[in-house]
Amino acid sequence: MKILVWDVPTRLFHWLLVLGFIVAMVTGDPDRWRDVHVFVGYVVLGLLVFRILWGILGSRYARFSSFLFTPVEALNYLRDLARGTARRYLGHNPPGSWAIYTLVVLGLLVSVSGVLVLGLEESQGMFRNLADTPTGEALKKLHEALSWIMVALVVFHVTGVVVESRVHHENLVLAMMSGRKPGEATEGIRSSHRWIGALLALGVAAGALWFFQGKLTGSPARPYLPFVGKVLPDNQTWRAECGSCHLAYHPVLLPARSWKTLMDRQDDHFGEALGLDATVTAEILTFLRDNSAETGLTEPAHKINRSIPKDSTPLRITETGYWIEKHRGVADGVWRNPKVGSKANCGACHLDAEQGTFEDAAMRLPK
Repeated sequence: MKILVWDVPTRLFHWLLVLGFIVAMVTGDPDRWRDVHVFVGYVVLGLLVFRILWGILGSRYARFSSFLFTPVEALNYLRDLARGTARRYLGHNPPGSWAIYTLVVLGLLVSVSGVLVLGLEESQGMFRNLADTPTGEALKKLHEALSWIMVALVVFHVTGVVVESRVHHENLVLAMMSGRKPGEATEGIRSSHRWIGALLALGVAAGALWFFQGKLTGSPARPYLPFVGKVLPDNQTWRAECGSCHLAYHPVLLPARSWKTLMDRQDDHFGEALGLDATVTAEILTFLRDNSAETGLTEPAHKINRSIPKDSTPLRITETGYWIEKHRGVADGVWRNPKVGSKANCGACHLDAEQGTFEDAAMRLPK
């Protein structure tokens, strides 16, 4: 007879984790999908915390105490599985239990490292005050490495499920969907704990609605910006003088030596004479130097500065290695768009160009 083995919370956790893992891997690289990647990361972290609690308080086969096996027992099971003589378990078998423990620990490490990367490299999330781009970049490599280790473990886990299903002639995937497996009536669990599963599903849905509410309320006048960069230093004299002719490019976009050269060449500022007096020049130059790319106030600032050889003094942002690399894939038609007109027109595509933060999520190609 078919008995209830897996309760609703355990099954829901399992399939939400599977979905979350797939979405996280697909959205991990493109910057434009970072909001989805971040949300899924938070969901996975929350699911893993829930699973730990449910492993203590949950039903019989969900509790960790029901699948505490030694490494030797796991190896012996794998040996017997290869021989086709492995014992059947209603709950998790020995190697499966170790796969679950490892997945939970790895999942926590991946999720927490992701939250730290968001804070250190992107200056977003709960750790945004710890912003440190070089450290964030190093941690990002660890985050990615752990993710791929987790992929390998998932492949091992899925392979084990397929092999065990064949050896014991039962569909374990279907069992994790229905919650039922063949067994004796006394071996089944009494309750499926539907209400706890409903609360778990409601929590994820409510989190999604809160996190992505901007997608529902956004408009051309107030576009959806999932991440807003930190407020950068400002100077009214600089903004008034530089912004009178073009976008006031924030100092973080070029190194101090570039700003010094530009201010020294006022008589020929790209074909124009600035005509600024000594006091105004000194004030603007001080602001430019104090907040130049070397300060690393933003992620683009750090990467721009790193992309410029020490013996080079670019006078245009579009001459920097980082700018060239980031715009390499932009089609020629975009530059010819009347709404763009020039590579110097940053505000045509970057909604936060005036603020100088240049968040990836604030980029929109004009139609």
